[in-house]
Amino acid sequence: MNLRFNPDPLWLDSEYNNRALVPDHARHFAHWADTSAEARQTGPALTDLRYGHGAGELLDIFPALVPAGGGSAPVLFFIHGGYWRSLDKSDHSFIAPVFQRLGVCVVVVNYALCPAVTIPDIALQMVKALAWTHRHIGAHGGDATRITVAGHSAGGHLAAMMLACQWAQVGADLPAALVNNALSISGVFDLEPLRHAPFVQPSLKLTLAQVKKASPARLPSPGLRAGRGRLYAVAGGDESSEFRRQNGLLQAAWGREVVPVSEDLPGLNHFSVLEALVTPKHRLHALARELLGV
Repeated sequence: MNLRFNPDPLWLDSEYNNRALVPDHARHFAHWADTSAEARQTGPALTDLRYGHGAGELLDIFPALVPAGGGSAPVLFFIHGGYWRSLDKSDHSFIAPVFQRLGVCVVVVNYALCPAVTIPDIALQMVKALAWTHRHIGAHGGDATRITVAGHSAGGHLAAMMLACQWAQVGADLPAALVNNALSISGVFDLEPLRHAPFVQPSLKLTLAQVKKASPARLPSPGLRAGRGRLYAVAGGDESSEFRRQNGLLQAAWGREVVPVSEDLPGLNHFSVLEALVTPKHRLHALARELLGV
């Protein structure tokens, strides 16, 4: 596993500042916002449900539009990106409709943002949100035993953290394999480089202890025990060399049995790669369907 990186702050900024790397990033954000508003308006959608009483502890549920074969619908639990410091679930409702039409129940979750909280705090919020989902998704037609977590960028990091979570220690009613599978899109699996990147460190305020605690590539492999599933890691082929290096870290750390897919998808940048998730003929969409079993 290659955890080495160039420590030069200017170089790190040039590798990790995706808005600077993609000059038309605002066009992607506008598209996400427009299509997300349409998704909520056309529904069905239940918005701003509380999974806790803390800041940002809200989620949206988009029930399946067609009957699930043989019972309740598989669940896609989606975590947005934004370097743990920006964006919102309302920017990502556009993820839902294509999967709703496939008989999937989609959950899009929010969390508090740095610097008001730390990255380990956000990871614990996602634990709380998934525990709530497991306990309540049945009332919305979802199958609590078939939860796939997907996330983009910071959300990709959080998706990996959720696969590694020791769920039986969170609640006596929770199964060890609460998360069946995970899909990480352009995730960051070793946080240490961001501790030295000037454009983001004032917001994240990362410490070495937090890096060790919340870097999936530095954590033990979750294995496939007790029905725990696989993680697919993808990044855009046009992303920076650091994001493509990060994309390979989990397979190296956790092994090919747990991370059988670690791919750079040609022609996609840090933002267009998320749009590929909802493009029916794209490889990324097919990978998500494979994990969901639809």
